[in-house]
Amino acid sequence: MNVPLLDLKAQYRSIKPEIDAAVAEIFESQYFIMGPRVKACEEAIAAYTGVDHAIGVASGTDALLIALMAEGIGPGDEVITSPYTFFATAGSVARLGAKPVFVDIDPVTFNIDVTKIAARINDRTRAIIPVHLYGQMADMEPLMELARKFSLVVIEDAAQAIGAEYRCRRAGAIGDYGCFSFFPSKNLGGAGDGGMVVTRDRGRADKLSILRVHGMEPKYYHKYLGGNFRLDALQAAVVEVKLRYLDTWTAARQSNAKRYDRLLTAAGLVGPAQLTLPRVMMDRHIFNQYVVRAARRDELKAHLLAGRLEWKCIIRCPCISRNVSPG
Repeated sequence: MNVPLLDLKAQYRSIKPEIDAAVAEIFESQYFIMGPRVKACEEAIAAYTGVDHAIGVASGTDALLIALMAEGIGPGDEVITSPYTFFATAGSVARLGAKPVFVDIDPVTFNIDVTKIAARINDRTRAIIPVHLYGQMADMEPLMELARKFSLVVIEDAAQAIGAEYRCRRAGAIGDYGCFSFFPSKNLGGAGDGGMVVTRDRGRADKLSILRVHGMEPKYYHKYLGGNFRLDALQAAVVEVKLRYLDTWTAARQSNAKRYDRLLTAAGLVGPAQLTLPRVMMDRHIFNQYVVRAARRDELKAHLLAGRLEWKCIIRCPCISRNVSPG
């Protein structure tokens, strides 16, 4: 039995009338670039994450890139981050001519090991990018203490973690910037590429808003060298509709994660010589992915791919059943 990793068609069917109406409204207005739907989406994301400002951009990659650009990070600078993440995290740093400096991960959470960061800081270090992997946040309090001590910028890569919480604060709301992706497979996904940068700082928000339109302010006057990083209205409309359901979907993911824990343990599959299950270490894990570690990974992978269980599971990557969420 070949079970899809993620059934986006089922999610769409569950909210089809609202999505279709929102998209039809955009076509009727012919207002595709920026405009009121983008602004409404930005306000909704800002409120949800608990920050003052949100700036819609074209992708999660552009969210990281524009945050680095806003800080003037470039050749000669170093940015500390995790080696265990999607390419865009380090790629955005390298694209600006800066050097990504990798700090190893915590083996339990897979997030950056904050205790190892200080040893990698030097006079070229400008920023830290913690990655909130699989839906659980990095240990942000000691990380922020280090950042304040050495006057470093913190850019949260929260592409997989919208709604995750750490000590009553949500992903993206603790650092100087929070970067989100609306890639369709994310917990909050659009109908294509899209992203968002959030910040508490009005000055940073204003600069981000200018950089995303080729550094233009006012029209045809280019104060900065920016780029075409705009979030289009169609994506904003879809994301805003889906945001209304996000907490319900998160609760379903959390419930399914507990069910996996219970069933795998009851089946006698958990232990040092078998499976290590995810551990919830922070306030709110949103389970973008339910990841297990296996002592005999390759054998388990072959077994699952042979279809002898009702899961399609690639160890090292998601271990998620069809019922992980409505999406």
